[in-house]
Amino acid sequence: MSPILVKALQLFLSLSILIILHELGHFIPAKLFKTRVEKFFLFFDVKFALFKKKIGETVYGIGWLPLGGYVKISGMIDESMDKEQMAQPPQPWEFRSKPAWQRLIIMLGGVTVNLILGFFIYAMVLYVWGSNEFPQDIYPNGFKVAEQLKQYGFRDGDKILKIDGKKPEDIMDVGRIIVVRDIENVEVAHANGKTEILSVPDSLGTYLYKEGAIRPFTPRIAPVLDSIVPDSPAAKAGLEANDEIVSVNGTAITFWDEFTDVVKQNENTPIHLVIKKNKITDTISVTPGENKTIGVYPKASFTIKDITKKKYSFTEAIPAGIKYGYWTLRDYISSMKFIFTKKGATEVGGFGTIAKLFPDTWNWQGFWLSTAFISIILAFMNILPIPALDGGHVMFLLYEMITGRKPSEKFLEYAQMVGFFLLIALLLYANGNDIYKAIFK
Repeated sequence: MSPILVKALQLFLSLSILIILHELGHFIPAKLFKTRVEKFFLFFDVKFALFKKKIGETVYGIGWLPLGGYVKISGMIDESMDKEQMAQPPQPWEFRSKPAWQRLIIMLGGVTVNLILGFFIYAMVLYVWGSNEFPQDIYPNGFKVAEQLKQYGFRDGDKILKIDGKKPEDIMDVGRIIVVRDIENVEVAHANGKTEILSVPDSLGTYLYKEGAIRPFTPRIAPVLDSIVPDSPAAKAGLEANDEIVSVNGTAITFWDEFTDVVKQNENTPIHLVIKKNKITDTISVTPGENKTIGVYPKASFTIKDITKKKYSFTEAIPAGIKYGYWTLRDYISSMKFIFTKKGATEVGGFGTIAKLFPDTWNWQGFWLSTAFISIILAFMNILPIPALDGGHVMFLLYEMITGRKPSEKFLEYAQMVGFFLLIALLLYANGNDIYKAIFK
C-alpha cells in the first residue's frame, strides 16, 4: 500500500476518534444538566448527511465534509447560526437557560477530554511498548555544533552533559530542548576533555529559529553510506551502501558533517570523492543537485543493542505518561512564539503536515503516539479565546460570571461569524502552505 495512502488512513482514523470523543466531552455534561442536544455529528453535514438516525431527542450522524464535527445544543449560538431558535423565548432545556457554571462545564468538556485522552494514550504506549532511551555515550564523538552557537562557547565535538543542571534523559532531545525551552546554561565536555558550563540568553531559541538552525546539534558519525536514493546524483555516479568516504576534493574526511558541509558549498559543481569500497580505494566524481544534496544517507553509529529499553508497570506508566504529555504541551505552547516570525509563518501547515506525523507503514505504536500528540494540540488550540472555538465561548462565560452581565445575543452572533471566518482563513492558509511546499519545495 502506498505510504501516502497509509498516512491518510491513519489521519482519518485518528481524527475520527478524537472528534467523537471531543464532542462526547460536550454531550455528556449537557445531558447531565438536562440540556437538550439536537445533533451529534462526526464531520459536517452541509446540505446533506451520509448517515443519520434519530434516537430520543438527538439526531446522530456522519457528514460528508471531514473538517471536524459538532454537537448542536439547544439555545446556544454556535456554528449552526440557528437565529430562528434564538429569536424564541428561552426554554428550560436550553443552554442559555442554564446557570453560567453549568454552561462553563459543558464548554470545557471537549478540551478536558482531549487533554486527559492525550495523557492516557501516552501512559498506555509506555505501558505496552515502553520507551527507547539514547544514553549520552551513544555518540562518542559528540556533536557538530551550529555556527550560531559558537559565539556562546560551543565547539564541534561537544558532548552535552547537563541542561540547567539536569542530565538529559534522552540525548536525542537536546537540540529540541535548547530551541524550544528558555534555558540558562548548558554543561558540555569539549573534544579536548575540558568541561565547561556555558551561559546562554533566554532568547536563544528564537534566535536559532530565525537563523534556520532548528537542529543546532548534529551527531558526529563516521562518513559511511547506508542507502542511496534511486536516480540521484550519487546513484548515477556509482556510489553504493557501505562505501566509506575518505576525502573530498583532496581534503581528508573524518566525520559525516565534514562531508555534507563540502557538498552544500558545491551546488551544481562536480566534487571528487575518494571512497573505500570493500577495502579497495576508488575515486568518483559527483555533482550535487539544486537542493545541495547528492542523495545519500549515513549509516547509524549505533545498533539496537546500544539503545536502552525502559519498561513500565501500569502504576509507573500513568505518572510517566502525564509527565510526557505535560512537556509535550508545554514545548508546543513555547514553540508558538515562532509563528510570529517570517520563517515560522511559512511553516504553518494543514492536513498534509498533520499526516506526516504518522509512520509510512501501519504501526500501532506510531499511530497512538501521533494521536496523543494531536489530541493535546487540539485541546490547546480549542481553548484559545477565539469566537467559534470552545475558548471563545469560555471567554464570554467568564466575562458574564465576573461582571454579572451577559453579552447580548446579537453581539455573540457577530462574534461567532467573525471567529468562523478567521478559522476558515487560517485553514485555507495552512493547507495552501502544504500545497505550495508540495509543488515548489
